[in-house]
Amino acid sequence: MPKEANKADALSRDELESQVGEQLPDREQMSLINANVAAPVNLALAANILSDNSLAYANAQQTAPITQNNM
Repeated sequence: MPKEANKADALSRDELESQVGEQLPDREQMSLINANVAAPVNLALAANILSDNSLAYANAQQTAPITQNNM
């Protein structure tokens, strides 16, 4: 059960203003390696082993649009 927020739990304006934060660096600077890899695989298997007059069918359809861009 979620805890109900009340005024005793809230921060005062002075407490909020005393919080210090810093701006994050650009995404390009945070990554040492920029590797975008996409490998869609289409795989289907059907097997009839030791069975007379039978039919095996396997179908694998795939739609994998891959969009990449450089910001």
